[in-house]
Amino acid sequence: MDLLPNTREIGVSTSELEAEQAYVDHAHACLEATRRRVREFWERVAAGRDGTHAARFERDVLEHRVFQRLGQLELGGRSLCFGRIDMRSDREGGDGDSDGNGDGAETFYIGRIGVWDEDQAAVVCDWRAPVAEPFFRATGRRPLGLALRRRFVSRGSRLLGIDDERFSPHGLDGDGGDPVRHDPALQAALEAPRTGRLGDVTATIQAEQDDVIRAPLPGVLIVQGGPGTGKTVVALHRAAYLIYTHRFPLAGQGVLVIGPSPVFLTYVEQILPSLGEAGVRLSTLGDLLGDLPVGGHDCEPVARTKGDARMATVLRRAVRTRQRPLREPLVVDHGLRRLRLSTEASAAIVADARRRARTHNAGRRLLAAAFFEALAGSTRRPADPAELAEAIGETLDVRRALDWMWPQLTPAHLLHDLFGSRALLAAAGAGVLSEAETEGLYRPRRAHADDVVWTTDDVPLLDEARMLLGPRTPRGGAGRIRTYGHIVVDEAQDLSPMQLRMVGRRSLNGSMTLVGDIAQATGAWAHDSWDSLVELISPEAPPGFAELTIGYRVPQPIMNFAAACLPPELADLVPPRAARPGGEPPRIVRLPAEGPETLGAVVAATVRSELGHVGAGNLAVICADGQVADLSGSLTAAGVAHGVADRRALGMQVSVCSARTLKGLEVDAAIVVEPGRIAAESAAGMRLLYVALSRATRRLTVITSELLPDPLEEAATAIGE
Repeated sequence: MDLLPNTREIGVSTSELEAEQAYVDHAHACLEATRRRVREFWERVAAGRDGTHAARFERDVLEHRVFQRLGQLELGGRSLCFGRIDMRSDREGGDGDSDGNGDGAETFYIGRIGVWDEDQAAVVCDWRAPVAEPFFRATGRRPLGLALRRRFVSRGSRLLGIDDERFSPHGLDGDGGDPVRHDPALQAALEAPRTGRLGDVTATIQAEQDDVIRAPLPGVLIVQGGPGTGKTVVALHRAAYLIYTHRFPLAGQGVLVIGPSPVFLTYVEQILPSLGEAGVRLSTLGDLLGDLPVGGHDCEPVARTKGDARMATVLRRAVRTRQRPLREPLVVDHGLRRLRLSTEASAAIVADARRRARTHNAGRRLLAAAFFEALAGSTRRPADPAELAEAIGETLDVRRALDWMWPQLTPAHLLHDLFGSRALLAAAGAGVLSEAETEGLYRPRRAHADDVVWTTDDVPLLDEARMLLGPRTPRGGAGRIRTYGHIVVDEAQDLSPMQLRMVGRRSLNGSMTLVGDIAQATGAWAHDSWDSLVELISPEAPPGFAELTIGYRVPQPIMNFAAACLPPELADLVPPRAARPGGEPPRIVRLPAEGPETLGAVVAATVRSELGHVGAGNLAVICADGQVADLSGSLTAAGVAHGVADRRALGMQVSVCSARTLKGLEVDAAIVVEPGRIAAESAAGMRLLYVALSRATRRLTVITSELLPDPLEEAATAIGE
């Protein structure tokens, strides 16, 4: 038995490296052969373009699947093989040979996708396959049957190095060293410069992350993780793993990944395609609405009102107030006949349509049928209702009457009318909202609802309205809501009750993964614990819960400084343990309050200085929302090329952004400007500042012209600024 549960050898012999390089070359050759066979198959199928309609349809389906398969086989310059595992042979009593690959032991190569040779023998096993679990999960205490774990350090198809880890057959009480600190592949990934896009980290997934990724599909799973623990990595890889493991039914039902902002989606958009899963939908909540323009936020009091579950009642009432009897009798001349509809009869028609209709727009058809039937029977010589509808249905008086009694509505029209009328707001909110809340919802009407740019806080209300209204036509798809077999939500700690209703509405069976950090809850509906969010989800069964405890991104000195921002009510929330205990402490730059010109000049000079330290890495100037434009102008005046974070994400080496925009992202160096202003601009206060201070992977600089918030002053004193 080994003296340690796992020992490492970094830098093996040249012959071993050459042998593994030969195997990797063989794997790439097999992959290329598979690509070639797929292309040749499609060329044979595409040769017969003519044929019956059914044959052409079959070719279209095959074409989709062929190009989907070719997409799965495309590496895009990424490494195919991560390493190998040697399973301990039972016939040898678990000891194996000294090289960890004794006779009878099984060896499996683990990689990005599965690769087979012409005889259908496995050359590389997909990282999601059950046989690959020990590669990510084995530890000194739990060898999981491994004799050897060999990790490859590679660039594309070229091996640069090998890291061997040998395991005792039974494991010992110790951990055999810190697997994070002594993992060269992981350390290389942590130290690599950031590019504004989330890097390829599949090969460096750690055991506690893999536990979450491979958790069972059914029900709700909540994942708590502090800054840099890999929550986003876990969320995206879980989506890829679930599709691989549950190809049926998820390939048909679909998987939806919801991110907090367009910047975030741009940051992560290349990860799932690199894993061969281009079919997963990445979206913000606003993108789920379709073509409606969405941008900006409401002020926090209004945002909190719009996110309240009471708004579901307000919207139901708003729809009901658009279902109303005539104010005066309708009289219509039709040839020699005079047709009449009394207000009492119209009230009965509206009441009957309300009872029978499942959605508002579907009720319009029921009401119209009853409307013309009542008109047709209002004379001594009854008319045919269908003929009557065709004859007078488009006349001005009839159209006005129908639109008054039961107008066909879109979500945009409903909310535009509601928010633009104090009378409609008062009627819908009576006894539900306070006067101040009702007044906060009011905004002057525009000429057309199509001219409105909706806020992100309007999104769940528009979605609720779409559910209540339904499609405007029987076969219309605009009012129908797409559901998914599994939904993954990142930054879930900020979801309001109405947003949770919107997410739940898209779940086919209640299967969801909610990922976030309570300490980083900064929205208008920031939750103080996952318990309050669980109560809003109300799953049929209690949700599962997992916690990520190791911070891979933020060095310990920066993490300690940022953790000083955590408010007392989160005292039980333990910040993540940093995988990198070293690193430079934060630098505090204090300057007198001499106006924005001085501040801008200092920021520009600091940017130039920090770029000299991070080399090819990226840098973010993080500030309060109201300072973004001023600081961007200062950098422009100083000749510093930069971008302002928007839909393009961190597209340039230097970016100016608010703390909200950078949430969930990481940079090599961060310059946090006026932390007191960041904390003061939101009810989230110190939590938002915690977000700002925990983005940097290498260097953190704080620039302030005033005293830091008290906890940070103490932390600054402790690091000896």
